[in-house]
Formats: sequence, structure tokens, C-alpha cells
Amino acid sequence: MREFSVQGPPGPQSPAPEPPAPDQAATAVLPVIGPSDDETVGLRTRDTRRAAAPGAGEAGEPRTGGRAERRRAAKGGGRGRRRAASAATGTAAVPAGAGAGARSEAAAASRPLSRVEARRAARALKESPAVIVSRVVGELFITFGVVMLLFVTYQLWWTNVRAGAYAGDQTNQIQDGWAKGRKPDAFRPGQGFAIMYIPKLDVVVPIAEGISKTQVLDRGMVGHYAEGGLKTAMPSARQGNFAVAGHRNTHGEPFRYINQLQPGDDIVVETQDTYYTYEMASILPQTPPSNVSVLRPVPPGSGFTGPGRYITLTTCTPEFTSTYRLIVWGKMVEERPRSKGKPDALVS
Repeated sequence: MREFSVQGPPGPQSPAPEPPAPDQAATAVLPVIGPSDDETVGLRTRDTRRAAAPGAGEAGEPRTGGRAERRRAAKGGGRGRRRAASAATGTAAVPAGAGAGARSEAAAASRPLSRVEARRAARALKESPAVIVSRVVGELFITFGVVMLLFVTYQLWWTNVRAGAYAGDQTNQIQDGWAKGRKPDAFRPGQGFAIMYIPKLDVVVPIAEGISKTQVLDRGMVGHYAEGGLKTAMPSARQGNFAVAGHRNTHGEPFRYINQLQPGDDIVVETQDTYYTYEMASILPQTPPSNVSVLRPVPPGSGFTGPGRYITLTTCTPEFTSTYRLIVWGKMVEERPRSKGKPDALVS
């Protein structure tokens, strides 16, 4: 193939080149063409383009870059340009080997949502009525559980703390009144007038007039049956049944363990002038609240056969309920003036 080249006009003194000899024209070697640009070279042969390519080097020198290297360079540059374009536009770059589905998903994700699509997306983010109802119900259950826990804590712990403090103050007031020589003609409802001791159970509790739940029992005291048809005798009476009531659980729970008393165990009642000592005689584990016969002067079922000086302790059963009543009976065995000191039951 013949080569065409464009050369500038020869100088005025440049001799015209001599045509090659016929035998030399067939064996002529093309001259090495150095780097040139499109301004000076219009058409190139295959060899001249290879020679002018970057990295060809001088004639006879091996080229440093092969076709594989150029392809890798081209791919790397393409990936870099794609990453830069993705970063500039805020869209996700799609790998070169990704399929048509991935490219279409990336294109769909990059385009802005229409108004209908935006509304659908907003509705999808909203919680369904079932989720809202379940959340409200769950919060109500949690609140109810917390309230119940606080109520149980109040009943089982705080009521005992308050009742114990109040009963202790009443005991001190009763003893202070005795020291000052007070002798009331009659006790008003809720007024403390005696102190009960149950040595086996380590119980020391004031006794007040009446069995009012708010004024007596819930304040940690033991109440004397002294109203209407439930009125019973006082300890100082020469004959009769001195009956009292007390909480078994909460509010001081003075009678919680009276079911553990055994025949012969001591129950002492201290008044302003006298110690009255009773011995536990019998127990009725369970009876309806309507069975008021247990308060009679000679209670049926107590084992007593005739009039005497008795004591009756009543409380609720089973524990933490008020379904039935637990009854404990005792018989007076000693009446001791306070001037002679404490009875043996309180000394030993």
C-alpha cells in the first residue's frame, strides 16, 4: 500500500529528491515517523498508527503495555467515572455486571415518587388500627399491674407500719393515763383502756372499746365487743365472757398466729389496777361470721359447762380473707393487782 503524506514546500535551495532505483523501490524501508498530530498528518497506515501510539517507544524497543492492561485501565476509569457520577447525583451505583433487573430497580429508586406513590408510601408507614388497639391494651395491662403491685405493697407492708406505730402510741398513752391516776366512768368508742399480752406469740397490743373497723381494728388495736346484742362482759366482771376481735392479716395483724395457741398457753389482760391471766382452753378453727353464739356468757362448743370468767378471741380465716371466723377460748386462772407486780406469765 502506498503511503501519502503532506509535506511543506521545499526550500529554494533544496535539491529535488532523486527517484529510487527500480530495484530499490521494492525493498525500500519505510522511514520511522515520530509522534505527529492530526494537523500535520491526514491519513495514516496501520504501521504509522502503531508507531504513533503512546507507549510504543523507540524503534526496536518492546512496548510496556498490552491490550489486557489497556482494557483494565479503561474499565477502572469507567468505574471511577460512574462512582463520581453516582455521588454527584445521589443515586446508587449499579455494578457493571448487574443484570437488567438490577439496573431498572436502581433507576426506579433514583427517580422521584409520584403523588400516588407518595400517598401509598405514607399509608404504609401508618400503623393499622389493630396495632394501635393492641398497644393501648398492653399499656392498660401494664398500668393495671403496677397499680395492683402498689396496692399489695400498701396492704401487706404499709398498713402494718402505720398500724404498728399507732398501736404503740396508744399503749404509751394508756400507761401514761394510769400513771396519772385517771379513772373514767365509761369508755367511749375507740378509746383504749387495757393492754393484751400473748407471750407465746410475742404480742403486745392495746384494747379499745368497740369493734369499729376504721377507729379500732384498722389502727392495729384489738376491739372489745361492747355494743348492742354483741355486748360482752369486762374482765373485772365477776362472771361473763370478755370477747375481743382483731385483724389476722394487715393493719398490724395482732391475731395472725392465734391458731398456733395450745391449751394451757397464757393470755394476759392488763388494766389500770389489775392483771387478769387466762389459759387457752379450746379453739374453733372455722365458723360462719353469723355465728354470734360464740360470744355468749357460756359459749357452746367451747367446752365450758357453766358460768365462769372467760375470754374469747375472734379473727378472720383463712388468711387474707374474711369468709369465716376463727375462735379461741380461754378461762381466767389468776386475778393479780398491779401493786403486787407482774404475773408469772409475763416474768418468765
